[in-house]
Amino acid sequence: MNLIRSELLELKGYSSDHYDSVADKLDANEVAIDLPLSLKQKLGIELTERLLANRYPDGMYDNLKEQISQYAGVSRDCISVGNGSDELIRSVLIASCLGRGGILVALPTFSMYGILAQALAIPVYSLGRREVDFTIDLAQAQKTIEQENINVVFVVHPNSPTGNLLTAPEIAWLSSLPSDILVVIDEAYYEFAGHSLVDELPRHPNWLILRTFSKAFRLAAFRLGYAIASPELIAVLEKIRLPYNLPTITTIAGELALKYRSDILSIIPQIQQEREKLWQILDRLPPLKVWRSDANFIYFRSPNDRLLQQQLAEQGTLIRLTGGGLRVTIGTPEQNRRTIERISSSLAKLT
Repeated sequence: MNLIRSELLELKGYSSDHYDSVADKLDANEVAIDLPLSLKQKLGIELTERLLANRYPDGMYDNLKEQISQYAGVSRDCISVGNGSDELIRSVLIASCLGRGGILVALPTFSMYGILAQALAIPVYSLGRREVDFTIDLAQAQKTIEQENINVVFVVHPNSPTGNLLTAPEIAWLSSLPSDILVVIDEAYYEFAGHSLVDELPRHPNWLILRTFSKAFRLAAFRLGYAIASPELIAVLEKIRLPYNLPTITTIAGELALKYRSDILSIIPQIQQEREKLWQILDRLPPLKVWRSDANFIYFRSPNDRLLQQQLAEQGTLIRLTGGGLRVTIGTPEQNRRTIERISSSLAKLT
């Protein structure tokens, strides 16, 4: 395989479990309840009226960007759209790091930052988090900034898989970074947390915020993400964005979701309530170490994470083994009830 870079042959890509049939798929941080049938029917009507299968999409996506800008509270020239946040992450890496320097991440966190960087031969510098609350080791972070050639710092707000929001000291540290370091703040779970740093962008032209329609908006099947940043940063992302990167069906789905966002996002209070109930019950199971979350999932550790994950899968519940622990998506009340029952019975076998 001399045609392929040797490091790519050794690179471990992103993977997810696949099961033909599973009752409770709680491993990918999707919202457990599908879009209402009425909205699917509206989407079908929109597609029938607007989709020209023989034509390329409107490659500028002006209407979608305008609707996103109104939702995010910024001007349209501060928005770029991508085929999921992953495409935008890759564009950021190409624009800022390729042939120039590396990225800094605090583990555990979303794995695609490192995977995409390694695929582009961009150095990845990682540092630790304090296990008590998964805050970033800021002393180590500052030391790495001073000693290494860092072009981008990636953080998640709230973090995945651990669910914790950035703290005031962490935000202050990000604010103190030199203007030639790009700070990428991934707000994939913003709607569940209700806390955003978008208002900080005018004071920090080197900050960029990522968001997605795959989580709270329930459009995971359509792969739609967007970036919010200064017009200067967005103009660069637009230059390297692939032509027609969003299918027309994705554009229409995004516009429809924003039009009916009050209906779609109405599920969030239930998810937040279920998150609190699930946390309280898991926290009372002695062998488990459980952390609070501001996202639509809970992170915990057990005496044998891999075996517990396998036993739950055999009973029909999929959860994610990641970051040295287990992450379970908040499901429906019935799914959460089964999750508790299955975890309890599995723990009884492990102890």
